Amino acid sequence: MDFDLDEEGKIWDLKVKCPRCDEEYIISEYIYNIPLLGKVILSRGLCNGCGYRYNDVRAAESAGPQRIKLYIDEPEDLNILVIRAASASIYIPELGVSIEPGPASEGFITTVEGILDRVLKIMGMLYSDDSIDKDAWMDVYNAILDAKNGGKAFTLIINDPDGISRIISDKVEKERLYQD
Repeated sequence: MDFDLDEEGKIWDLKVKCPRCDEEYIISEYIYNIPLLGKVILSRGLCNGCGYRYNDVRAAESAGPQRIKLYIDEPEDLNILVIRAASASIYIPELGVSIEPGPASEGFITTVEGILDRVLKIMGMLYSDDSIDKDAWMDVYNAILDAKNGGKAFTLIINDPDGISRIISDKVEKERLYQD
């Protein structure tokens, strides 16, 4: 199928099997030119059988496999926009954060602070697990809160084998993810 990257709107509909109930449903894909972000593809679908929702966002054009790094050392850096592709991993070494893509992984547009909020939400769900060390959990949770409040500098690293993730900042460092 061919489509024009210069035209905004619906690109196509894809019939897929629902990962939850195995019924067929439609994923619709749209292309938009978003200020600061450039051209992005938004995908969305809803299974009428079980209510499963699929949402994804990614840059429309690949920059090749890449590692993107951003050092966050100012409170305003928390407002920097991030596009994370479904295939990309996110690491914050100073905080012990590692987000790996899975089979139902979805891309998203957020801010650096939004990524920290996602991590805190997941950590909140893990707290009730009896197998975790509550003291270690609290140390990590508080370190992330400190970073979110601008009290701790950290590095955000995105490894994207498809090259469609972005961090919108002049402070970004990029390198090829794989060497030839």
